[in-house]
Amino acid sequence: MAEAEPDIGPDTGERITEAEHAVMEVLWARAPLSATAVAHAVGRERGWGLATVKTLLSRLVAKQAIATEPEGRRFLYTPLIARTDYLGGESKRLVDRLFGGRAAPLFAHLAEAEALTSADIAEIEALLKELKQ
Repeated sequence: MAEAEPDIGPDTGERITEAEHAVMEVLWARAPLSATAVAHAVGRERGWGLATVKTLLSRLVAKQAIATEPEGRRFLYTPLIARTDYLGGESKRLVDRLFGGRAAPLFAHLAEAEALTSADIAEIEALLKELKQ
């Protein structure tokens, strides 16, 4: 039996796409925001207009990842899931899918690919020491 996807909202179980994730990052950093403010924050670097951002916001509302609150003639958007919870689920999914649920092969792969800097290794060592205590 396949493991269930981590919930995005209370009942959806749908995953957030890469484009939706870009919108979520803006909301995690500065919510509550209007659609126009989100479009200004993420649209410039991605080349998205207001209509595209509104579509992404609507999808995130449908997935119960964000909430809307009326403010005059506009809506403000706020995340319903914490960034740390989302990252935890995505990290676990990555390790499960690519490394059989084990983190050690992930670190070995990163080390072999020279993707870890000396600073990264020192930080990992410090985290491991802290976890041991």
